[in-house]
Amino acid sequence: MVKNESFNIVLVEPEIPPNTGNIARLCGATGTILHLVGKLGFSTDDKTLKRAGLDYWSEVEIHYWPDLDALKAAYPNGRFIYTSKKVAKTYVELEFRCGDFIVFGKETKGLPEDLIEANPATSVRIPIFGKVRSLNLSTSAGIVLYEALRQTGSLEGK
Repeated sequence: MVKNESFNIVLVEPEIPPNTGNIARLCGATGTILHLVGKLGFSTDDKTLKRAGLDYWSEVEIHYWPDLDALKAAYPNGRFIYTSKKVAKTYVELEFRCGDFIVFGKETKGLPEDLIEANPATSVRIPIFGKVRSLNLSTSAGIVLYEALRQTGSLEGK
């Protein structure tokens, strides 16, 4: 069993290098672990990705996984929070815990519906009030992560 008290951002098959680079920078700024799962839509050597992460790419703890099942097997006691615009519960209604894995799907499709349906208690959404159908992936990761940090007192004294 692997012990983990840091928050974790999980990107399942991310497609857009600047989003992943921005999220890597977010992780570096908050001490959050980044997990990249499945087939990536880019090379991690891509200069656009590194430019988006600036000089912080080397400061981020990044793990690569062939699929979500492999990640979950490595952390059998981990709690996975799934994000989707298709669920009723908002991210502020969930009580986050240190060590949670906050899972985001690919930019064009999100997470598989069967995954969301199988995990209703730990699936959340970010409310959107305007005519835009979704938020940028890196914006979404920042919104949810900072709420988790706020709830757990991780922002105090920083």
